[in-house]
Amino acid sequence: MNASYRLKASELNEQFLESLKAIFQDQEIEIMVYPVDETAYLLRSEANRERLLTAKADVENGTNLVEVPLESLE
Repeated sequence: MNASYRLKASELNEQFLESLKAIFQDQEIEIMVYPVDETAYLLRSEANRERLLTAKADVENGTNLVEVPLESLE
């Protein structure tokens, strides 16, 4: 069985460790820890990549922009 967990370091607690122990019991497991690169994650999907690059180009060219009055955010 493989499992992947994505969480903030501050969310690690005893309950998380206990759940790992319960799931894997006496099996030997390997834990790898690395920071997540959000940009690489978002660009993985071709549809996401195209959408983000189009949005980036729109911002750079000043096209298809939506203005939101600051007062409406209160």
